[in-house]
Amino acid sequence: MSIVVVAAVIVSDGRVLAAQRAEPPALAGGWEFPGGKVDPGEGEEEALLRECREELGVEISVGRRVGGDWPLSPGYVMRVWLATLQVGTPVAKEHLALRWLGPDEYFSVDWLGADLPVMEAVADLLGQD
Repeated sequence: MSIVVVAAVIVSDGRVLAAQRAEPPALAGGWEFPGGKVDPGEGEEEALLRECREELGVEISVGRRVGGDWPLSPGYVMRVWLATLQVGTPVAKEHLALRWLGPDEYFSVDWLGADLPVMEAVADLLGQD
């Protein structure tokens, strides 16, 4: 059984929120969608809400799921949802930086290998090439 990691593609006015990893060293500096592991006894959407509170200091509304299980390192899968901000302004509490990327900037950051195909799928969903 795989360990599930959840991630939020927070969308605002056609822009998506990208977060730059601070750790571990092998991933530091790469860009990802915010999220994290689902704790035992926790639902996936519940974990997503918690992670966004902890990492960004915001409340989100969870929307539609993006794709199925996205492969991560062996033994891990990522499940991704579109989301919108409900309360707060995102702050980089656990990341090096945050950036709002407009449609012409979606691929202007160095996405981590697992997040790049997600961004490609999201660009298609949002009607961008």
